[in-house]
Amino acid sequence: MSLFWRIFALNALGLVVAAALLLGPVTVSTPVLPAEAFVIAVGLASLLTVNAVVLRVGLAPLGRLARAMTDADLLHPGARAVVSGPVETAELIRTYNAMLDRLETERATSAARALSAQERERHRIARELHDEVGQTLTAVLLQLKRVADRAPDGLRGEVGQAQEATRAGLDEIRRIARRLRPGVLDELGLVSALRSLAAEFTTHGLTVRPEVRPGLPALTEETELVLYRVAQEALTNTARHSGADRAELHLRPVADGVELLVRDNGRGPGPTAGEGAGVLGMRERALLIGATFTFGPGLGGGTAVGLRTASAALPPPGGELP
Repeated sequence: MSLFWRIFALNALGLVVAAALLLGPVTVSTPVLPAEAFVIAVGLASLLTVNAVVLRVGLAPLGRLARAMTDADLLHPGARAVVSGPVETAELIRTYNAMLDRLETERATSAARALSAQERERHRIARELHDEVGQTLTAVLLQLKRVADRAPDGLRGEVGQAQEATRAGLDEIRRIARRLRPGVLDELGLVSALRSLAAEFTTHGLTVRPEVRPGLPALTEETELVLYRVAQEALTNTARHSGADRAELHLRPVADGVELLVRDNGRGPGPTAGEGAGVLGMRERALLIGATFTFGPGLGGGTAVGLRTASAALPPPGGELP
C-alpha cells in the first residue's frame, strides 16, 4: 500500500469513528464528566499513536535514503540505498540508485578522457624535453668542452664547473623525461619497469625491495600503465612524506587478476589524515580499470597502498617489514 493510502485510511478511520460516536448513543455532558474526559483522552491518544507509527514506518525508508545520499562518494562506487517502503518511496530510491549508476559511469568516462589526455601531454613534454632541451644542453656541453680546451689556465676551473652544472641539468632533464613517460614500460614491459622504478627510488636514505612473483596473467596496456603509475605515486609519497628507510614493492597474480602492494616502515597516515591529491589520483586510476584500491596504515606500521584488479576487496595490507 502506498504512503498516501496509508495516511488516508488512518485519517478516514478516525473520522468514521468520530462520526459514529456523534451519531450514536454516546453523549458528552456539560460540564464534561471525568469518565467521559478519560474516554476522549484515550481515543485521541490511540489515534495519535497509530498515526505516529504509520508515519514512522512509512517515512523510515526516506531517512535511510537521506543517510545514503550523505555518505555517497563516487570514488567509492557500488554502495546503493536499500529499496524498501511504500510504492512512492521505493520508486524514489530506485531512481536515486539509477542516478548513482549514471553518475559513476559518467565520472569514469570523463576521468578516463582526462587521464588519457594527461598521458598524451606527459608523452609530448617528455619527448620535447628529450629531443629539444636535451639536445640543446648536449650542444652546450660540446661548446663548453671546446671553450675549456682553448681557455687559459685561470678560467678552466670555472668552465669545468659550468660543464658539471650543465651535465647535472641534462641528467635531471632525462630523469624527469623518464618519469613523465616510462619508456621502459613500453619497451620491456611492466615487470622490468617496476624493478627500474624501485632502483630509481633507492637512494642513500631509502631502500626499495621489489618482489614480482611469476605467473602474471596477460594485462592490457591500460592496466599496466595504471599499475605503474600507482606504484610510482606510492613510492613518491614514501620518499617525500613518510620518513621511511625501507619500502617494498610487491606484484603477484591472484585468482582473476593481479595485486600490487607498496608498503614502507615510515610514520604512516594518522587516524584523522585525509586523502590528498596523490591518493585521490591513485584511486581514480584504479576506477578506470575496475580495480579495488586501498590506502592506510600497514599492520606493522608505516603506510600500505594496495591495488587489485579483481572485484573482491583486498585483505588488510601491511605486515611488518623484515
